[in-house]
Parts: sequence; structure tokens; C-alpha cells
Amino acid sequence: MGKIMTRDHGGNIDWAIDTYGGDPADWIDLSTGINREPYPLPNLSAEAWTALPTKAAMAGLKAAAAKAYGTQADILPLAGAQAAIQMLPRLRVGKTAKILSPTYNEHGICARAGGWNVQEVATLDALKGADLAIVVNPNNPDGQTHNPDDILALAGHVGTLVVDESFGDPRPDLSIAPYAGTIENLFVLRSFGKFYGLAGVRLGFLLGHPSALAQIAELAGPWPVSGVAIETGIAALQDTEWGHQTIARLREDTARMDRLADAYGWNLVGGCELFRLYDTPSAKSAQDHLAKSHIWSRIFPWSDGLIRLGLPSLTEWSRVETALGADNGI
Repeated sequence: MGKIMTRDHGGNIDWAIDTYGGDPADWIDLSTGINREPYPLPNLSAEAWTALPTKAAMAGLKAAAAKAYGTQADILPLAGAQAAIQMLPRLRVGKTAKILSPTYNEHGICARAGGWNVQEVATLDALKGADLAIVVNPNNPDGQTHNPDDILALAGHVGTLVVDESFGDPRPDLSIAPYAGTIENLFVLRSFGKFYGLAGVRLGFLLGHPSALAQIAELAGPWPVSGVAIETGIAALQDTEWGHQTIARLREDTARMDRLADAYGWNLVGGCELFRLYDTPSAKSAQDHLAKSHIWSRIFPWSDGLIRLGLPSLTEWSRVETALGADNGI
């Protein structure tokens, strides 16, 4: 599928507006895989806005994350999983970084920036021998999943193993978070903004062995997340009822999107509970068609046919269904 060499992301809604017109409020952004039915913002204290975060508040957030992710590992809250992706390649010095690909391209970009020789490989077994091995599970953009035992078995065959579970909230059965902290060379990444639909909070978590996390914490500085992120994160992570209801809804919505795409003539390639990946005769034409209805999607420089769609909110479905039912000529 080709090498990922440059930054290319969903969420580039400014470019879509400049190209296709309309106001931001007119657009449905399905390019990111972020839950469009977000967790309702809690009532935040004045201190969340006006005071530096306290150690006690940070400890409360770590405890909430540990319970939500089913782990006793040390946890470092950060400004999104992206912060961990940028810092981890600088933690240890090595020669070869192997990344199970194609996947989220920031892993390769940040490893190269850290001086690593990056190799993109197609199987878990091919990661063996790497000084740094990176797996995204479930994977972005194809939703490929791997058995936790198979991933854990890699730890003895690589220098450092990084497992990115940014889309893992709906699939706790796939998570190796319970093992983080017991294996010294293992790091697990969790994203808050995707499942909870609050990407603007900029919150994520790095799970790992205490000694290794201490080094990352030094890089992150004394206040790696805001008071607003702490209070919002605690409220959401502790709300298990909302989480269970959201997983059920997302699974219904993925089936609904798959039926719609199939009727339109697109073939399901993969995906997870937060996004779907389809093969089309022309990804660029498919994106252009949706954009004319002010619906933004994600296509890839390494594929002519693949398009990724997040899931609409309850009030957005009718527009998506109209757009995909208006012209069967794509």
C-alpha cells in the first residue's frame, strides 16, 4: 500500500470548507472516527479553570482511568494519545522501528523524527527483532484486531513494544492494559477523546512500567493536562452506564452504515465501532460527492479506492442517507 511519509489526517475540515464552501455549522465531519454523540460535559468547578491542577486531582484521574481500563499499571495522563506518540520514540535509543502497517501515520513520522530507521511490516510476526515495535489494536484505518496473547508474546522478541489502543474502548476483550506495568518493555496508549467524543479536551493516557513512565513524566512536565481535562475525564470514565449504552448504540450504527454503503455499491473492507472502511470505484469521487452535501470523509494517499467514514450523530443520519441515496453513479 506504499509508505507513509507525510502528515495526512482526517479532521481537516478547514480545507473542506475552503474547497466546497459553507459555514462550519453546515458540515458533518465523519473524517476522524470521533464519536459524534459526545459525553455530556459535567459541571466544572471554578478551580478547573483558574488553578493549576493539584496532585490530588491528578491522582483521582489516574484512579478513574485505572478502573475504566482494568489495570493496576502506572498511568500517565497526557494531552491526548498524540503526546505519547511523539515522546515514546525519544525515550530509548535504537536503530530499527517496525510498525504494523498501514496504520495511523503519526507513529512512523514521530519515530523517524526521533532518529529511528522505520520499517512498515504486514504481520505481527514480522515485528520480531525490532528495537521498537508498534501495533495499533484495533487498527486505524482498517479495524484489524489481534489476540492479546499474540501481542503479549511479542514482548520477549523486541526492545520496546508499544500498543496503541486509541479505538479500544468498545473492545475491552482486546485490551492488554491489564498487563501493562508487569512487563517492563511494554507501553499501552489509550485515547479519551475518540470514544467519549471530546477530542478538544486533549486527554489521553500512557500505561506502563513505573521506571519507564517516570522518564516520560519528566519529558511531559509538571502539568501535562489541564484541570478541565481532569474533571471531565473523571466524570466520563466513572460513568459506566453511559459507556455501556454508547457501545450498544455504536454497534447498531455500524450495522446501519454498512447496510447503507452496501446498497450504494461500496464494499466493506473493515472498521471498528467508531469508523467503517469501504472500497469504492474512486475514493476521490466518493469524497467529492459527499462533500457537495457538506459531509466530510477520509481518503488516503496510498489508496485510490478506500474511504473511511465515522458514524453520524442521531440528528445527522438523514443527511448521510440522502447523500448516499441521491446518485448511484459513484
